[in-house]
Amino acid sequence: MAIRFSTGLKNAVLGTSGLKGSLDAGVINIYSGAQPSSADTGASGTLLGVVTIDGGATFPADYISFDAPVDGVLAKAALENWKFNGAASGTAGWFRYIADPASDDGSATSTVHPRLDGSIARSGGDMNLSNTSITIGAPNTVDVFQIAIALN
Repeated sequence: MAIRFSTGLKNAVLGTSGLKGSLDAGVINIYSGAQPSSADTGASGTLLGVVTIDGGATFPADYISFDAPVDGVLAKAALENWKFNGAASGTAGWFRYIADPASDDGSATSTVHPRLDGSIARSGGDMNLSNTSITIGAPNTVDVFQIAIALN
């Protein structure tokens, strides 16, 4: 279990975009299987669903975003309902936040595109889902999504 920043996201965060600016207007792909060792590599596993606002497919209107950071925590926009419908059946194992879905679907290796990978579990994952068994067409929600930076 580890949050992994792609080289493209690291460069954007250290440049002028910052973390919120880099991640706003993105999507989250939910995959089966084990999380890759790097967010730069192409996705592995089966794509089980794509998290958008209300599970919508009108892009870019349904891209997800974040509220302003508070106390070192960047959280999903409170007024957005992050949802996905099962595109395939399987057990969710990891996610990839794709910050530029217009030019990146997360499937190819890239050191340029901003991406954030993490594990999925019912509890103790980087993203916790109440049900990790995904079924085709079944609705699912992401109620909490936060990225915290603790520099002590």
